[in-house]
Amino acid sequence: MTAVQFLCLLLCFSFTPSLQHVSESEPLMRFKSSVNITKGDLNSWRTGTDPCNGKWFGIYCQKGQTVSGIHVTKLGLSGIIHIEDLNDLPNLRTIRLDNNLLSGPLPPFFKLHGLRSLLLSNNSFSEEIADDFFKDMQQLKRVFLDNNRFAGKIPSSVMQLADLEELHLQGNQFSGEIPLLTDGNMVLKSLDLSNNNLEGEIPKSIAERKNLQMNFQGNQKLCGQPLNIKCDDKPSSPGRDPNEVTGKAVFMVIFFLLIFLILVAIITRWKKKRQSEFRMLGKDHLNDRESGEVRLPESVKKPAESTKKRSNADGSSKKGSNHHGKGGPGGGGMGDIIMVNSEKGAFGLPDLMKAAAEVLGNGSLGSAYKAVMANGLSVVVKRIRDMNKLTRDAFDVELQRFGKLRHPNVLTPLAYHYRREEKLVVSEYMPKSSLLYVLHGDRGIYHSELTWPTRLKIIQGVARGMQFLHEEFASYDLPHGNLKSSNVLLSETYEPLISDYAFLPFLQPNNASQALFAFKSPEFAQNQQVSPKSDVYCLGIILLEVMTGKFPSQYLNNGKGGTDIVEWVQSSVEQHKEEELIDPEIASNTDSLQLMVELLRIGAACIASNPDYRETMKETVTRIERITI
Repeated sequence: MTAVQFLCLLLCFSFTPSLQHVSESEPLMRFKSSVNITKGDLNSWRTGTDPCNGKWFGIYCQKGQTVSGIHVTKLGLSGIIHIEDLNDLPNLRTIRLDNNLLSGPLPPFFKLHGLRSLLLSNNSFSEEIADDFFKDMQQLKRVFLDNNRFAGKIPSSVMQLADLEELHLQGNQFSGEIPLLTDGNMVLKSLDLSNNNLEGEIPKSIAERKNLQMNFQGNQKLCGQPLNIKCDDKPSSPGRDPNEVTGKAVFMVIFFLLIFLILVAIITRWKKKRQSEFRMLGKDHLNDRESGEVRLPESVKKPAESTKKRSNADGSSKKGSNHHGKGGPGGGGMGDIIMVNSEKGAFGLPDLMKAAAEVLGNGSLGSAYKAVMANGLSVVVKRIRDMNKLTRDAFDVELQRFGKLRHPNVLTPLAYHYRREEKLVVSEYMPKSSLLYVLHGDRGIYHSELTWPTRLKIIQGVARGMQFLHEEFASYDLPHGNLKSSNVLLSETYEPLISDYAFLPFLQPNNASQALFAFKSPEFAQNQQVSPKSDVYCLGIILLEVMTGKFPSQYLNNGKGGTDIVEWVQSSVEQHKEEELIDPEIASNTDSLQLMVELLRIGAACIASNPDYRETMKETVTRIERITI
């Protein structure tokens, strides 16, 4: 070989990777040109540039060398997807086109044999899916076709995928019976077939699976053990003795009548035992989730009654839950609940007095109680004793301001009751309780639901809520001040709502340093100072708590118990062992392992000992928002 030939060969090898990247841009550009974009753009996709240079929106690459994922969501995409174009991407593993306007029959994705995740939720795809559609897609792990318009039978081939981990087909028009699940599939973790037109018995291969999160609600003709609906399809035996049948029927009627009378007696006795007032239990130290009858303090009730007497005496009318009824000398109380947000309806102190209630537990600021009012509204009543820095009028101004806050990830209070010694703050009750409880309280009930997508949803929701609070309370030293997992409430769909925010101006300095979690940040321990970056530290703790599944010892006053999550994470990051930090429950999702590691690094940056090394809340949230799956 001559020197010239050798040099040419060397140049060819040196340019091969970039040429490969540029060649992968061509099918992506064809894909871009075949669809219509109505809610954004893909201007970062440019002919002749490298899709793996980190600048192409929604493009993910395997080890930065070859395209492995297309994540293009919420752009209003419509038009025809030419699978032949995508077939020219040999290492494509994930297609995510959810929340767009794509319609028509399901494109022939079965031509992409190496695909592992197909996520097409919330589009307008329709028609039937061929029974053998998924036959040649044996590497598929996640199939999300929910909230489209698919009809016909569920293709049996999708239930025969041995490596399938998640299947979501809810919110369609699938009919007929549920296909049998292959015996070879031992990894299916999540199955949602709710809100379709399915019928018949749920196969035992599915119903009897352990550790499988399943949902079949909204299928009127479906029966089986998971729904607690018996499948009574056996005809009655011919020639049965009519007297035997009649005797059994009479017995059943008498049995159920006795049960009914016993229930009536129990309910009547319970109602007599309860009293109309809503006094507080004389028990201050209660464990989380402890149930019991809860009543407001007698001292709260008395000023309300005296106010009513005075209003009757002077002939003035003070009805209505928004009126400030003055207390006795010294401003002991207010006449009623003060509404600051009436979106859930107005209510007053008498409504709370009559409410069925239970103790939720004690927090750093006070006790919390769940109350279910007669109209069905469930609320949380927080009793806070040390919030006495502001005058009554100043307190009202701040709570009225809180009541006007509107953000999907911030819990807006509904009402409050003011007394000089203590305050009651009323908010809507969230069905999943707190993130703390879901993560650590009873892993048997909720922990299996905390998939990687759910955890990312929670983290991003908390981040968005914190950015909103930092914009609304930009002048505060601590826009939140008490962010921790017990103050992140979760809706039924795991949408996080932040509570207990912006309380610093209400508290005396000594009380604030004892009650607010931001005062456990390194800068307060070292210099007795806090700042908005202390909230960033708190956000980092939550992020790492969610990703590792560990209870942080930082939440405990004595630091004994739990995991020192700061030291553990910082040590692992220094040794480049971030993957060892990830909760094993989600670490098996290898397709997203690099995204998890990136999120952990963001969390590690948040808990830097020196606040100057932490990014601002806005910068941190921007980084978190870039993580998409």
